[in-house]
Amino acid sequence: MCRHIAYLGPESALGGVLVDPPHALFRQSWAPRRQRYGTVNADGFGVGWYAEGDPVPGRYRRAGPIWGDQSFADLARVVRSGALLAAVRDATVAGADDEAAAAPFAAGAWLFSHNGAVAGWPRSLAHLADGLPAVELLSMEARNDSALVWALVLNRLRAGDEEGQALADTVLEVARAAPGSRLNLLLTNGETIAATAWGDTLWYLAEPGRSTVVASEPYDDDPHWVEVPDRTLLAASRTDVLLTPLKEPEDAIRPTDDETASASPKETSA
Repeated sequence: MCRHIAYLGPESALGGVLVDPPHALFRQSWAPRRQRYGTVNADGFGVGWYAEGDPVPGRYRRAGPIWGDQSFADLARVVRSGALLAAVRDATVAGADDEAAAAPFAAGAWLFSHNGAVAGWPRSLAHLADGLPAVELLSMEARNDSALVWALVLNRLRAGDEEGQALADTVLEVARAAPGSRLNLLLTNGETIAATAWGDTLWYLAEPGRSTVVASEPYDDDPHWVEVPDRTLLAASRTDVLLTPLKEPEDAIRPTDDETASASPKETSA
């Protein structure tokens, strides 16, 4: 489906996090070790990073595979940052959005990624889209499920919700409307990381006071990687990591037969 990673720590070349480790995101684009849905993440990639003194991150996104982009190889070698979010994408349905559909999505200081798929998309979330301000819908970068999930999260952030609450409430809202969805969300503002484990793998590696990495899967065999339990909200900084259980909505709307069929991994758009 996708693989993603967020890093907070000492300033490092992008490649030090995304390319150099033996099982880094770069390698996960063709040889993920723990991916449950899909096999090759070659339908786009992106990285967003923060520069000292500027709260608004820069982004580099492309529609093709990360391994075929020589410009990214140069960027990864020379660009340095102490905070980043990156993702590689596996989309089984063709679309016209190209790099606009590749995470990270961005607004202000925030970077966002979705690893998963919304069951019954797009009909299952039509009523949630109706509840968004028109400007939010018109500002969506792409027309896939991840972009709408981001619009729902962003609407909460702009209303004043803190990052973890915005992710948790969005996951529960989408899960209620579209049971069976996979909703691993990842969000950073350059100072903190919020993430959800909901239907796919999530891990973190923390060196308190120095660095925190949150990722779909470990990028090396360090024994200190910790797997996040399913149905969990993670909130992290450079100094600590907090895990909070999330409960399955009891009033979830059961999908129709047509929506259940469209939730197959062959019909996802994340």
